[in-house]
Amino acid sequence: MTQHAPHHDEPLDAIDRRIVAELSRDGRLSVRTLAERVHISRTAAHNRVLALQQRGVITGFGAQIDRKSIGLNISALVVVRIGDVSWESIAAKLATLPFVEKVQAVSGDIDIILTVSAPDHEQLSQAILRDIHDMPGVVSTRSHLILEEIDGRPPAQSLDIWRA
Repeated sequence: MTQHAPHHDEPLDAIDRRIVAELSRDGRLSVRTLAERVHISRTAAHNRVLALQQRGVITGFGAQIDRKSIGLNISALVVVRIGDVSWESIAAKLATLPFVEKVQAVSGDIDIILTVSAPDHEQLSQAILRDIHDMPGVVSTRSHLILEEIDGRPPAQSLDIWRA
């Protein structure tokens, strides 16, 4: 399970929103380039990035990986209904399974949505039917193959809809 620093209720100001937007486009920006793009000093940029990390706004910096280029050729969304078990305990177990990329709690008549990627149909089937479906506490699963994926706009890049 992803652990985040505590969030504060204070809204981000315009400069922090621009910093977040720039880093969401390119997490490898140097502090110097970031400062130039948001029109503040390097020291101010450095301090603001640290503060955003401490507040839990920035939770990490990572590479975007193409699944197929690393041999994960098939992906599915797996809808999971759970029985009389705690979300936290079953989510933690599901997150450790091979090929499970993401575990999300959702509202409605289902409990969890998983993103699962595997090298081939056989291994995806094994992950869903044996590893996920047979896990104690899982009542039922429904799988939906992902046929195509198109990236949208990260929230941080939609500055026009943010309110201070």
